[in-house]
Amino acid sequence: MCLGIPMQIQSIDGFLARCVARGAEREVSLFMLQDEGIGVGDYVVVHLGHAIDRVSPEDAAAAWEIYDAMLSADEGRSDR
Repeated sequence: MCLGIPMQIQSIDGFLARCVARGAEREVSLFMLQDEGIGVGDYVVVHLGHAIDRVSPEDAAAAWEIYDAMLSADEGRSDR
């Protein structure tokens, strides 16, 4: 399963952004959102190193709540 991860843009250099989420930093391509007026501080959904959508801070937080619940449920499984 592949998931898009919400990350916040920390800096931008051309079509490349430095993004952070939960302490993890990644270099992300903004090429697919070049006409969206993306800026530092915005939240984007990152998939395979590419920003694929801009999301609100509230939607990013809601997505992380779901991911946290999924990870907690997986940690509690005993069928591994």
